[in-house]
Amino acid sequence: MLHFSQYFLTQKNANVVGRGLKLVDAPVSGGVKRASEGTLTIMASGTDEALTCTGSVLSALSEKLYVIRGGCGAGSGVKMINQLLAGVHIASGAEAMALGARLGLNTRMLFDFVKNSGGTSWMFENRVPHMLDNDYTPYSALDIFVKDLGIVTRESSSLKVPLHIATVAHQLFLAGSAAGWGRQDDAGVVKVYETLTGVKVEGKLPVLKKEVVLQSLPPEWPLDPIDDIHRLNQSNSKTLVVLDDDPTGTQTVHDIEVLTEWSVESLVEKLRKKPKCFFILTNSRSLSSEKASALIKDICGNLSVAAKSVENIDYTVVLRGDSTLRGHFPEEADAEAVIQSKIYTMLLILIGLSLQGTQSSPEMLLLATNLQTSVSGLRRKTRGRIPASSVSSISINLLREGGPDAVCDTLCNLQKGSTCIVNAASERDMAVFSAGMIQAELRGKSFLCRTAASFVSTRIGIIPKAPILPKDLGINKERKGGLIVVGSYVPKTTKQVEELKLQCGHFLKKLEVYVDKLAMKSLEEREEEINRVAEMANLFLGASKDTLIMTSRELITGKTACESLEINFKVSSALVEIVRRISTRPRYILAKGGITSSDLATKALEAKCAKVVGQALAGIPLWQLGPESRHPGVPYIVFPGNVGDSKALADVVKSWALPSRLSSTKELLLNAERGGYAVGAFNVYNMEGAEAVVAAAEEENSPAILQIHPSALKQGGIPLVACCVSAAEKANVPITVHFDHGTSKQELVEALDLGFDSLMVDGSHLSLKDNIAYTKYISLLAHSKNMLVEAELGRLSGTEDDLTVEDYEARLTDVNQAEEFIDETGIDALAVCIGNVHGKYPASGPNLRLDLLKDLHALSSKKGVFLVLHGASGLSEELIKASIQRGVTKFNVNTEVRKAYMNSLSNPKQDLVHVMASAKEAMKAVVAEKMRLFGSSGKA
Repeated sequence: MLHFSQYFLTQKNANVVGRGLKLVDAPVSGGVKRASEGTLTIMASGTDEALTCTGSVLSALSEKLYVIRGGCGAGSGVKMINQLLAGVHIASGAEAMALGARLGLNTRMLFDFVKNSGGTSWMFENRVPHMLDNDYTPYSALDIFVKDLGIVTRESSSLKVPLHIATVAHQLFLAGSAAGWGRQDDAGVVKVYETLTGVKVEGKLPVLKKEVVLQSLPPEWPLDPIDDIHRLNQSNSKTLVVLDDDPTGTQTVHDIEVLTEWSVESLVEKLRKKPKCFFILTNSRSLSSEKASALIKDICGNLSVAAKSVENIDYTVVLRGDSTLRGHFPEEADAEAVIQSKIYTMLLILIGLSLQGTQSSPEMLLLATNLQTSVSGLRRKTRGRIPASSVSSISINLLREGGPDAVCDTLCNLQKGSTCIVNAASERDMAVFSAGMIQAELRGKSFLCRTAASFVSTRIGIIPKAPILPKDLGINKERKGGLIVVGSYVPKTTKQVEELKLQCGHFLKKLEVYVDKLAMKSLEEREEEINRVAEMANLFLGASKDTLIMTSRELITGKTACESLEINFKVSSALVEIVRRISTRPRYILAKGGITSSDLATKALEAKCAKVVGQALAGIPLWQLGPESRHPGVPYIVFPGNVGDSKALADVVKSWALPSRLSSTKELLLNAERGGYAVGAFNVYNMEGAEAVVAAAEEENSPAILQIHPSALKQGGIPLVACCVSAAEKANVPITVHFDHGTSKQELVEALDLGFDSLMVDGSHLSLKDNIAYTKYISLLAHSKNMLVEAELGRLSGTEDDLTVEDYEARLTDVNQAEEFIDETGIDALAVCIGNVHGKYPASGPNLRLDLLKDLHALSSKKGVFLVLHGASGLSEELIKASIQRGVTKFNVNTEVRKAYMNSLSNPKQDLVHVMASAKEAMKAVVAEKMRLFGSSGKA
């Protein structure tokens, strides 16, 4: 905000009045942050007529509007005095902390002491943490005080008022600007002292160990009250209604619904179901205090009306924030009490330990277990409205030594309208308090709770469960891309995004939205940027690519607070519009940042209701969008801006990202074993063969294996493998790629790095001893890459790919040798010889030793090894079923598919593409028939 001298504005007013204009002098205070929240303080001065004309506009922009009498220029006079004090406070704070650092004091502990003593000020408490964190992100630039204190010193000179302190402070900021720090945060003025003295104000607390803090507390209550909570909740008819100031409050619950609108009709429908709990997303954190209070009154008014329409319903309101004393407290609590016309006992629940993924530190433990510190914070937050004398406490000692009954007695003895701080340090503490609170409610007590996230889950008796994965929701086989949208600018998010790109950049499609085009350019350029990102995202998601949409990381601020607010709105509304224009249904959606996740859910996706199914990671809620939304049932991951370490975002995306394969060969065979069917492994030699198998598998909804024989690899090379791997990855059903009949170490070692999921070590031409050594060598290498290893014991007769084994060379698998072979080699699957052959069977037909297969199955079951039967071409349905009953989970098929391909070539075609299409259809028909025969159809 531009700041002019009082003399200048007085003169300016005289000029504009002479031209028939009106001038209002209305400087603001609050900076970019409060401008974005709509909580500015405005000091307006001017003629009554001018103020009347602009009053509604100024009121809309501010939380507090002061009308300063004295004519135009009086507002800037007040602003000038404010800036004098603010600048001096920042400069003196920097000076004090630098002196403390030079004295060798722990600056962070020094800050903690001063802010709780008489030497503190608002500026000291706000700016010194920037110095301690060495974080000079420009919320208010240092150059602003060069300008504003410059105005102060010039005015003092013209008025002949000596301002020694302000002049020295001005010189201090001027020195910082001259050193190149002018566009950094004004707290950076401390660098002047750091440069002159060589000290560092940046401070770190002595490392506090949670274990040490916890050991200083009494032992926990010995009995787990969770069963009592469940029993008491059955008797307690009250529904817990959680008014959540942003979407991250659902981070500790599961199987609970969230409403994003609160019409009386919606609330009646919800209350009629008599749920134990539901959330209402208010998103009030992004509003001014006045607007937040009005919103709470609106919601609670509708809630009261709805409750009167439903028989036998009562409810307890919980005001949830990411910290008990942050956000609009006590304004929201006051608003709720006014609407309900009740005098509540207010419970402020302080939780000092990380519960189910919420943030914590040893310092939080000390806060939550120290009543004096808690009361002091409450007094400051309410500006003395809640005096220490009216505050009661449920202490750690009472929770841990008195148990639920003592909690109930304490709550029942509290006076209406009083405030009680609940000091908890563990989940057991929270459970003890919750059990006591429910008992008190059953005795007729009414409470209004202000708390962080973890209280709600304990209060309704939720038992934590493991993070939710795609398979838990039945979407692990979907081949659609996921959508990740990052709007948060907090430093932790930026670090997490960098780690995400580092770990997932090889599969993630990245779309950067340029903030300057959205907010600083023409409407045409803004529209072009929104269209560009939405169109590319549609293409990527349609191509089954996980897609990251993120705003450019450079923070752009306006010249004034109002301009910065406008930039924030333009960026957030553009993200909403981009997601709104994405028509492709994503596999999942991840929104990074509380405001971003709220805006996308309510405005872009038009969700009015969602179900919290659990967490994607500790502290990261996972919703399923309601049926009225644009993408019903799609998982929606609400990722708070400040949750998790630097790798958390990458961990979530990796667990939810589209897998390169839907399954492994081992999983295919394990599912077949459990399901009583077998998987077909089909040898392919070209693109048409791979496409034929995939097309048949998708049509039959069947798993399948693409096999490549060494002779096919010799002709097709790496492109053939790449073709098969790509076909498997793009398939809508589980398909893997297998290297068949590796008869030399050289070709098998090379195959390890080509992208195969599994391989067959064929040492059947060797002696038992040599076969064991050969197979064991490859098995160790393959297992290090998580590949399934198949091997053959015995030897099949017949011809495959011009390789012929005569009848006299063939030998059946020996059960005793098989046990030794399995134990020594560590293989996963055994290809057995029971009379089966490669190629065509003799005219007399197959002569399979099913009795031998039964014995081998008994052995393989004991050893955890799958059985494989080569030479499935030409086997009857009866023999196939008998083999499956005796443990065969994989059939190799080659001859009949090759024959179908060759036969298709004998029919004349007009063009090569017709030849390819004909061959593909011929092979597809054979493959589909085999899948039905093997019982794998419908098993994908």
